[in-house]
Amino acid sequence: MKKLSLLIFVIGTALFSCQKTGEFYKIAGETQGTTYHMIYEGEHPELKNEVDSLLQIFDLSLSTYEPYSTISKVNQGNNVEVDSLFIQMFNKAAQVTEHSEGAFDITVGPLINAYGFGYGKQETKIDSALIDSLLQFVGMDKVKIVNNRLIKDDDRMQLSGNAISQGQAVDFIADFFKKQGIENYMIEVGGELAVKGLKEGKKWHVGIDKPYEGNDIAGQDLQTILAITDKAVATSGNYRKFYVRDGKKYSHTINPHTGYPAFQNILSATIIADNCITADAYATACMVSGLEKSKEIVKNVGLDAYFVYSDEETGEYKVWYTDAVKNMIAEK
Repeated sequence: MKKLSLLIFVIGTALFSCQKTGEFYKIAGETQGTTYHMIYEGEHPELKNEVDSLLQIFDLSLSTYEPYSTISKVNQGNNVEVDSLFIQMFNKAAQVTEHSEGAFDITVGPLINAYGFGYGKQETKIDSALIDSLLQFVGMDKVKIVNNRLIKDDDRMQLSGNAISQGQAVDFIADFFKKQGIENYMIEVGGELAVKGLKEGKKWHVGIDKPYEGNDIAGQDLQTILAITDKAVATSGNYRKFYVRDGKKYSHTINPHTGYPAFQNILSATIIADNCITADAYATACMVSGLEKSKEIVKNVGLDAYFVYSDEETGEYKVWYTDAVKNMIAEK
């Protein structure tokens, strides 16, 4: 299953495939088991076919839902030749793992599958013995790329790009738009997005949902709206993607250190960065790390963030954000 992103874009009208409004074009479709929506200004009204072709190429590299993709081959074997998209993902993941002290780790595939949030078979019984047995296959220090081949310490190790690949796909299409000379656009894949330039002379408006159970429709109840341009934004949270079994709640964000779902005081973490692959990965890292550690991470890395968290004493929802975000907040 895909990592749930809580981000929605506020444009005032619904998106329909290839509908033209003034000088802007809108396209929509499906990819990576989720959806995409894009708005762009330019002289190319028929870019949907090109976008779909590019996203298909992306899926053939990094989608675990595609059995013949590079990442699927990696998960099925060892010493597998990998492509440039995979290498880009792997290198960024390794960087974020280091800067988050292991809070982000793409080798959590066996755990993701065990909990039923991946492509593999969900385990019927999850206990400490199972978690301990799977943790031996987790750790970025146990995988490496040598001469464009992915080498695993153990053949049973499996990678999951759910927390990074949608952001990377946004950047992939953004690079294509740049080559087409498109200067004003919004690209969204599975909720992660990047915007450039302006829409009708104004900054793009991006809404962040209030993170509470039952707020299941994106845009139904907004926490805030950010007015941004030339930035990428990603949000992660646990209030939608979870299930309850035998009285226990299991969320889709897994702590690589413990092997158990990460339930921190942060309810949703929104990261604003120069590219979406970075925003996507660090949003997940912050959900695992908790509020205080996440403040350190975004400061050290030089990112902007908007966190919604639960006050440990009162239980009330509160927000924390970096100084630059104050100037991004727009009126609802």
